Amino acid sequence: MGRVSQAQAAQNRERIVDTAARLFRERGMAGVSVADVMAEAGLTHGGFYKHFASKDALVAEAVTLAFAQQAARVGGAGPTDGSPSAPARESAATGRQALVGAYLSAAHRDDPGNGCPTAGFGGDVARATGGDGTRAAYANGVEGFARLLSGDDDPDLLTLSTMVGALILSRATAGTDLSDRILAAARTALLDS
Repeated sequence: MGRVSQAQAAQNRERIVDTAARLFRERGMAGVSVADVMAEAGLTHGGFYKHFASKDALVAEAVTLAFAQQAARVGGAGPTDGSPSAPARESAATGRQALVGAYLSAAHRDDPGNGCPTAGFGGDVARATGGDGTRAAYANGVEGFARLLSGDDDPDLLTLSTMVGALILSRATAGTDLSDRILAAARTALLDS
């Protein structure tokens, strides 16, 4: 088998990071080995170290990518300056309602691999004993998501905390009536405020 081109190597690296971001959200960082990531990406385990110095390096990049994917999905959740026009405020309110509704849905609860990295990685990052790069990537991602929720430079930490907490609780109680009630209660609290 011949050497891969630089373009193919870059594509392989992207595939590894994308696969890791999904698997880490599905199974947790400790529940996924390098071999798992490489097999799921369709690459050999030995090829991993051509792209990354360690699993910690991959984790930090996967966290960064997951937050970037979330930001791309969320997009214009609100106004971008502190004094939006009336139509912009109305659009921001509609966008916020749509975002909160989608975030606090059974579909989002039931798809952790493609879901919110704040909820998906929070426990793992809190328990991490090394990987300052991972903790920094997570903190940057959380703050960026909170800014998307507010639509300006003042992050909406209360809305973020309520949404993430409700999602985590609903996933932990999935399959019960309580899970759906948690999502509904959080939606009501956030959308009626």
